[in-house]
Amino acid sequence: MWSVPEDVSGFLRDMGNVDIVVGIPSFNNRDTIGFVAEVAACGIKSTGLSGLIVNADGKSSDGTADAFMKSKTEDVPKTSYSYIGPSGKGTAMKSVMEVSQMLNTKVVVFLDSDLRSVKPWWIERLAVPILEEKASYVAPLYLRHKYDGTITNTICYPLTSALYGIKIRQPIGGDFGLSAEIIQKILEKPADIWKSNVARFGIDIFMTTTALNESGRGVFQAALGAKVHDAKDPAKHLEGMFMQVVDTIFRLMITYEERWKQVFDINEAQIYGESPQENIAKMTIDENLLQKRAKHMVFEAAEKLEKYLPKELIEKVLQQGVISCEEWASVVFNSALVFKHRPSEQIIKNLIGFYFARVAGFVEETTGLSSEEAESVVDQQVDTFLNMKRRFVERW
Repeated sequence: MWSVPEDVSGFLRDMGNVDIVVGIPSFNNRDTIGFVAEVAACGIKSTGLSGLIVNADGKSSDGTADAFMKSKTEDVPKTSYSYIGPSGKGTAMKSVMEVSQMLNTKVVVFLDSDLRSVKPWWIERLAVPILEEKASYVAPLYLRHKYDGTITNTICYPLTSALYGIKIRQPIGGDFGLSAEIIQKILEKPADIWKSNVARFGIDIFMTTTALNESGRGVFQAALGAKVHDAKDPAKHLEGMFMQVVDTIFRLMITYEERWKQVFDINEAQIYGESPQENIAKMTIDENLLQKRAKHMVFEAAEKLEKYLPKELIEKVLQQGVISCEEWASVVFNSALVFKHRPSEQIIKNLIGFYFARVAGFVEETTGLSSEEAESVVDQQVDTFLNMKRRFVERW
């Protein structure tokens, strides 16, 4: 199903070809989207390329589209529309990819609409490896607070690295560069993909995993410095996103099983640019709430969990509300195996309590460490997942 409104399609047909499209998916981001658009325009102009800025909006009620259109992007054209299709970030990004195909665009750069730290040179960092034909896909590499990006730190980064053998530190970072090749491969996927969680927050991990497995020139990381955005406390805000992202990861494990079962070494994706020395925004998360919710959710699902998880691990969460990385990796791989034979939203939901317990465990392990020092703990998780995967392959 086409996701771009017909009146916008007519506008695009009159434009002719464009070198670069910057896509900004949004939903109620009035306060930040104008800034992101203006920075994007400066970034496009600095490359010397012809460009278009596209705001694909999810029917915001706060005037997001108006704020975008009133932004001062000088002579860089822009357009805003409410995309067609299931509500979600993935549908918004799909529509931008369709726009890029209409304009024969060389590269698409996606920027989150809640960014406060974006710089004009981010456009160059995310686009140039593709324009120079060194990469097909560019993921972001940020400096982040140790408690920012807990879904990334606990599962997306360690599991994706262990499965596909390439370290992508921010596989769901939100800001990406895509080649026409990768866009073509994504849009050629079966239409049912866009009825799944890929149409929502599953889109980032879907794009990254597709690129890791299907890109002709491989994947780069762009050093972007500190990321300042609307950070979320996991126990309060991230249940829905967790379910959409992990459901997508598990389904992709089934899709690419013949590839990841052969991978037992990990390399780091090449980094483009040097990360500037910038201050990392401070944030806190509610450790007590994490433990409380972990205990409650595991208690509620205990009868189902005992069918595929060790009873002593369930008891540990009920008593302590924290688990180690090794215990967490075991839960993830066991859940993925059950999901393979019986894909179910309930299996993903049953994981959430353990996710909260693992984040709480990470908080305990990194108390007193700086964000830079805590990175070593995050990296150790990759090795833990890889070692666990060796045993898991035999069971899959």
